[in-house]
Amino acid sequence: MVFAPAPLLTVTIEQQGEATELHLHPGGQGVWQTRMIAALGVPVTMCVGLGGEVGDAVRKLLDDEDVTVRVVRRESGTGWYVHDRRDGERTEIAEHPGAPMVRHDIDELYTVTLTEGLRAPVSVLSGPADPQVVDPDIYRRLAADLSANGGTVVADLSGPYLEAVLDGGVSVLKVSHEELLDDGLAKDDSVEALRDAGRRCQERGARTVLISRAGEPALALPEDGEALLVHAPPLELADHRGAGDSMTAGVAAVLARGGDMREALHVGAAAGALNVTRHGLGTGRAEAVRELAGRVRLTPLDGGDDDG
Repeated sequence: MVFAPAPLLTVTIEQQGEATELHLHPGGQGVWQTRMIAALGVPVTMCVGLGGEVGDAVRKLLDDEDVTVRVVRRESGTGWYVHDRRDGERTEIAEHPGAPMVRHDIDELYTVTLTEGLRAPVSVLSGPADPQVVDPDIYRRLAADLSANGGTVVADLSGPYLEAVLDGGVSVLKVSHEELLDDGLAKDDSVEALRDAGRRCQERGARTVLISRAGEPALALPEDGEALLVHAPPLELADHRGAGDSMTAGVAAVLARGGDMREALHVGAAAGALNVTRHGLGTGRAEAVRELAGRVRLTPLDGGDDDG
C-alpha cells in the first residue's frame, strides 16, 4: 500500500524534432513510487485524496495506471504543475500545490489508508508537494498504528513529516542527504556526519535508515548490521528527478514479496539508477532492474570486501 494523500496533475511540454508534445500524467512522490512498485511486478494499492476539476482529471488518468486506487473525495482542490522541457532543461512555468486538506478529508483518508495498510505486507508513506497541504500528525498515527499491528512501514519523508514518523516508528526510513542538512539533522554532508544523523534517527524510531547521496553511493544503516555503502552501477543521466523515489519503491517491493534487506538494497539502488536514464518519473522495466541489481555492490563503511 502506498499512502499518497495529495497527488498532482503534471503537465510537461517537450520538443521531439519539429514536433512540440504535451504530456499529461498523475504525479507526485507517491504516484511515482506506486508506478515503480507495479513495474517490478508487485500488486499495489494507492490511497489518495482528490478534489476539484484538477482532481477529476487526475482520477481519470490514474485509471490508466496498473494499480488499485482508493480515492477519497476531498473538499479542497488538487494541486498541479506545468513544466517546459523543450530546451532539454526542466523549467517551471506555473504550479499550485493544492489547498490544505480539512479535518473531514483527513479523517476519511486515514480510515481508508489504515484499512488498506492492515491488508498489505508493506505500507509506504509518501509526502505531499507542500507541507501546508496535509497535517503531519496523520503520518505519526499511521506509522504507529500500522507498526503496532504487525505491518512493515517504509517512509520517504523530510521536515515535519520525518519528525512525525520517527515519533510513530517505522521499519525503514529513506531520506536524502540534502533533506538531512535542510532539516538540521546533519552538520555537513560527510559520510561520518550522515551516519551519525542516521544513527540518531534509529534511536528515535527508525529501525533501518537509507540515505541517498545524489551521485555518490547511498549510505545504509541496517537494523541489525554494520553501516554499508550502496554502489549503484554508473549510467548516463537523462533526468535526476525521481531516483530517490524509485529507490524507495524498489526496497518496498522486495520487502513486500518477502525478501531481506540486502536484496532490497540491491533492487532499490538498481531502480534508482535506472530511473535517471529516463524522462518518465517512477518508470522502468523489471528486467532492466533485475539486471542492474546484480551489478550493485554493498561495501562496509569502514572498508573491506563487498558482498558481490
